[in-house]
Amino acid sequence: MLIYLLGPLLALFPRRWRKLLPAGSAVEWRRATVLSGFGEAVIALIALMYWYSYYMAVMVDHGLDAALTGKLPSGVTDHGIGFAALLIWATHPLTWLIAYAGVEGSVRFLGAAFTETDLGILPLFLLDKIIGKFSGRSEPSLAKAAGYSQANFSSFFGAIREKALVKGLPDELCFSGSVPDELLEIRACRRKADWNPPRTVRFQDSYYRLEALSGGSAPRPFRYTLRKLPAGVMGRTVLVYSPGDAPVLAKR
Repeated sequence: MLIYLLGPLLALFPRRWRKLLPAGSAVEWRRATVLSGFGEAVIALIALMYWYSYYMAVMVDHGLDAALTGKLPSGVTDHGIGFAALLIWATHPLTWLIAYAGVEGSVRFLGAAFTETDLGILPLFLLDKIIGKFSGRSEPSLAKAAGYSQANFSSFFGAIREKALVKGLPDELCFSGSVPDELLEIRACRRKADWNPPRTVRFQDSYYRLEALSGGSAPRPFRYTLRKLPAGVMGRTVLVYSPGDAPVLAKR
């Protein structure tokens, strides 16, 4: 319940601020950012529609009043007045501000949904950077923190496109070594929830200990290294892995 009530609001803050919040550890930030970004985009769209209808009505009324009182040159039509009002509305600072909020919300929504990048809003992010600059603190870039080496908008949207294309790509399995040092490497296109070392994973009739999570190359950038256990007991904390029809690489 916390993720749906408080999470979207807390997701507006930069990542470093969230870590300082008492409820920060209880929020699943990816889902919270999806809701927050979607809400920001929808609210901006509604605000833009309301602002358009209000401002256009006011400007057109003023233009018609000016035309009736002879304050405008002769020959000015209602279409001309409407076009002038539209031009003024499009260049108004409030219009640009609302449009920016809509674009920012869309970027945050897509980033969280497809690249697992839980971005806060830009003004607070810049404020955090300024505070960190003067206090001597620093943290990895958003791209590196999310597992990507690119740090510009073109690569960010490229990552979104790549994630959308490989969403249904099956995992690759690679076995190496021999008993008692048999290893299984799982190469996946998306991060697996709750797969944090040293969790125990059951695959078919065997048990493995998850030892490491590392980065790899596209289209499967997430690589999980597991070591086979001599025995295991099924329990609530054991992760069950079912790759389906994933390709299995032969032992090396």
